[in-house]
Amino acid sequence: MKFNRASGVLLHPTSLPGAYGIGEIGPEAYRFADFLHATGQRLWQILPLGPTSYGDSPYQSPSTFAGNPLWISFDLLVKDKLLTKAQLKTFPVFPAEKVDFGAVIPARMAVLQQVCATFADRASPALQEQFAAFCARHAGWLDEYALFTALKDAHNGVPWPQWEPALARREPAALQAARTQYAAEIRNVQIIQFLFADHWQRLRTYCAKLGIQFIGDIPIFVAHDSADVWANPHLFYLRPDGQPSVVAGVPPDYFSATGQLWGNPLYNWAVHKEQGYAWWLARLQRICELVDIVRIDHFRGFEAYWEIPGGETTAINGRWVKGPDQDLFDILRAKMGDLPIIAEDLGVITPPVEALRDNNDFPGMRILQFAFGNDERSAEFRPESYPAHCCVYTGTHDNDTTVGWFHSEAGNGSTRTAEDIAAERKMILDYLRTDGHEIHWDLINLGARSNANTFVVPLQDLLGLGSAARMNTPGVAGGNWQWRFAWEQITDAIRERFSHVTRATGRRV
Repeated sequence: MKFNRASGVLLHPTSLPGAYGIGEIGPEAYRFADFLHATGQRLWQILPLGPTSYGDSPYQSPSTFAGNPLWISFDLLVKDKLLTKAQLKTFPVFPAEKVDFGAVIPARMAVLQQVCATFADRASPALQEQFAAFCARHAGWLDEYALFTALKDAHNGVPWPQWEPALARREPAALQAARTQYAAEIRNVQIIQFLFADHWQRLRTYCAKLGIQFIGDIPIFVAHDSADVWANPHLFYLRPDGQPSVVAGVPPDYFSATGQLWGNPLYNWAVHKEQGYAWWLARLQRICELVDIVRIDHFRGFEAYWEIPGGETTAINGRWVKGPDQDLFDILRAKMGDLPIIAEDLGVITPPVEALRDNNDFPGMRILQFAFGNDERSAEFRPESYPAHCCVYTGTHDNDTTVGWFHSEAGNGSTRTAEDIAAERKMILDYLRTDGHEIHWDLINLGARSNANTFVVPLQDLLGLGSAARMNTPGVAGGNWQWRFAWEQITDAIRERFSHVTRATGRRV
């Protein structure tokens, strides 16, 4: 799929400002859309929009089909008379600059449970009808996810292989008994998912009127402790006890000398093929209902993936195994037509991976922070080598901020040595003919002026923030995904400068 020349901002909704502990898809999201429109942006990129669990990572979700309940707007609930301002008077005060997930999650979920308890009485007849239609339309994934969530809560959050064997193995009689026993809890999950979908579609409609498209994100693999795996064990390589026999990751790379051990169960692609890739088709159809363009994280895994034996403590002892390759995309295209996909083609990329990307006309990614190192692929990330059909970023959610990266030290967030960093910094200054005091604007200008049709800048880079604003450090278990911005950080000078760059480089609406 060809993309028009445009630019935008990477900002996960959790990073929006707001009074209730975490960014919501309510008034503050609409205000951010207004900012994008005012500066000529046509793209708003987010991370995966599913619920999060252990580690708070959007890339390890209990469902690839569900939405994140934490994004539901309390302000919109009040507007729709599903919640009162009086009910929010005792809501705790949380830090404005970061998300304290451990405290925010129970506080917000308690409010949502109150909404669920009175939904039948407070929801308008029209909203009740919309809820019923939502449940019917999405029963294919919603029923299983609601049951999974109810059972997980009933088991104090332990992973599903630790449930009673009859439930872990999904014996029909045990499942039916659970549906009866937890009927109220199941309905609450359905209500919450409906509210998320309602609020999200309102925001998406507002953005569409402004000419703004959403770039969504799905990781190629799904979490082991998820409704996806529990409800479809035959689609994954699992042992009889439900644990993965082999898991996903990547070999040693820029971020880690021992690789990245993700731990996701790997797909049994032979079974997927036998079923006409029905699960993948449903997954892609669902995300395309929610966003306009889909970035697929770790795209190279469709050509070949790094298989690590279950029980390993690092990703070193793995092997490359052939994936479904073109066969999957032939089926998806036959069912869906043109596929609005961005291929995250970073890491160990081979000619067969590039061929899979190019044969499907998917734009790949170019990261400006990767353009000046001693890696053999560095030249590919410099603007003079960009094809028009690609997406350029100053950095991603996994990178340090541009300011933090430029001033980084050895051992912090990457495998670079002090010598590597010094050589990289010298090359940057020589290449850009700059003194580096506004390195973030140097890279923003470089990306915006490049030949790439799509340019996206993380908001942290637009604001010139340091490492404290980094979204995620791969391989580090805690302290990620917490950053939030404040409106006073987006100054008039930043707005004017961003608008000018966008207009001057032919990317403005």
